[in-house]
Amino acid sequence: MALPEASAPDGAKLFKNQCATCHTIHASDPKRQGPTLDGVYGRKAGSVADFHYSPGFAQADWNWDEAHLDPWLANPQAVIPGAIMPYHQGKAEVRTAIIGYLKDLH
Repeated sequence: MALPEASAPDGAKLFKNQCATCHTIHASDPKRQGPTLDGVYGRKAGSVADFHYSPGFAQADWNWDEAHLDPWLANPQAVIPGAIMPYHQGKAEVRTAIIGYLKDLH
């Protein structure tokens, strides 16, 4: 008897459970500890108006995409030294699901 295939992680659910404490997905939502992720995919890093970023973001001269979001979610401080984000996600499939969800919001 074959085991049932595992379903892909649900990016929206993962975002709600792991990211929504600090981030919103609508620019009109009340501010939280982290910047809004409304339109984050493709946006220049560190560019949300009226959000105080850690100093390392001044050196981030790139836009958020898979190539930057994946290592960021795995270890933010390795991508931007001094970044203030305690989240670290070691599971590639979870990062991929969250990134897919953020990309779909774009």
